[in-house]
Amino acid sequence: MTDADISVALYSDIACRLGEGPTYDPATDTAWWFDIEGRSLLEKRGDAAETTVHPLPFMASALAVIDGERQLIAAQDGLYIRETATGKLSLHRPLEADNEATRSNDGRVHPSGALWIGTMGKAHEKGAGAIYWYRGGELRTLYSNVSIPNAICFSPDGRLAYFTDTAVNRLMRVAVDSQTGLPTGEPALFFDQRGGKGGLDGAICDADGLIWNARWGNGTVDAYSPDGTRIRTIAIDTRQVTCPCFVGPKLDRMIVTSAWSGLSEKSRMNDPNAGKTFLIDLAVRGRPEPKLLL
Repeated sequence: MTDADISVALYSDIACRLGEGPTYDPATDTAWWFDIEGRSLLEKRGDAAETTVHPLPFMASALAVIDGERQLIAAQDGLYIRETATGKLSLHRPLEADNEATRSNDGRVHPSGALWIGTMGKAHEKGAGAIYWYRGGELRTLYSNVSIPNAICFSPDGRLAYFTDTAVNRLMRVAVDSQTGLPTGEPALFFDQRGGKGGLDGAICDADGLIWNARWGNGTVDAYSPDGTRIRTIAIDTRQVTCPCFVGPKLDRMIVTSAWSGLSEKSRMNDPNAGKTFLIDLAVRGRPEPKLLL
């Protein structure tokens, strides 16, 4: 693949304060993502020109498909079931509901149907968050003392999980049970971004086992081989990119969210695409997001 094989264009021109958590439902050809700080869920079907914005009563960051009628949303105080047709929300399971200082952040569904979901301090307080595992009504804490959980994704066979604490800037890898998504070993360093430009943010793993990671502050999406080598860097026309996901009937395209949160008025003027969502055409071999096992 050469640079000539790749094109990057705007997918949605709605400027999210903190765009995050993109996912794609192949059954309906619909992409979903959040504006966490803007308290909204965004929806775009196929190549439709318009993006639908659904206001939310809370900050939320991740969405998983349960079935044709229901979704699970990870919000600042719990896991909520959302009726896809009406948008009606009902609390399914509290998550740090007794801690008003935290909110949910990065999350993704393991091939077993288990959700890994992270939490963090609303003001980025050091060590205020954690990474949790949820499946079939059971919630467990996997890792605590996390500042900014990100890059949660899984290998195609479900035997490896990846994650990072952006405040630490080391991409980690851990062996997991392919049938449950629970860790079976201790996390080990996969890629060290400390001292480099930008912070490791959201990620997704393709069918070839490549990890695609958005690099906050650097305006790029990077690809890593399964041995931990950065093998590709794709420039995006905004600095604060946050998370990629595969879209399209063939899952051979990628959208990338971004944010304008934290930028001064002058910085926003110099970065007019901040917060918008981008489409990368690169013939990637993507994978569908698994459904959540409620």
